[in-house]
Amino acid sequence: MKKRRLVIRTIILLVLGAAVAYTLYANFTKDNKQKVAIGEMAPDFALVDMQGNKHRLSDYRGQGVFLNFWGTWCPPCKKEMPYINNQYHQYKDKGVQVLTVDIDESALAVNQFSDRLKLDFPIMIDTNKDVMNVYGIEPLPATFLIDKNGKVVKYHKGELTENTIREFMEKIKP
Repeated sequence: MKKRRLVIRTIILLVLGAAVAYTLYANFTKDNKQKVAIGEMAPDFALVDMQGNKHRLSDYRGQGVFLNFWGTWCPPCKKEMPYINNQYHQYKDKGVQVLTVDIDESALAVNQFSDRLKLDFPIMIDTNKDVMNVYGIEPLPATFLIDKNGKVVKYHKGELTENTIREFMEKIKP
């Protein structure tokens, strides 16, 4: 009877020890995602938008790029999309491009969302979360401002107001 209790206690301790070790490992490696630093070149990527057009970040050299990561399920993302669309119309002819990247959702969900809000800017879906991982996005929404030379000028986490978006567009206008 005593041997059996000892074996059960040992197994429980081993399971708890493994759980603690895994939790520590997960927390330490979680913060080591590659993040793009201000002043660095923005990592290049190529994604296809909802109309089938391919967008490569490097094709926009010479223009400012407002790069926004979002999801249809994200309340702050929903709130800022009309503001981004308004400012897109104000700045698209002034050398500022808006590129938005939805994180791993179906084309149907993204199209319905886009149609409902009448969004005109390029919307791409990062189906494998490759771009999200390269940029170290966490949480959504997240916005990168990229200057005409392809360098990251600013990184913003969280919801944007229309005034903030306008200020950001001015900041990256060539």
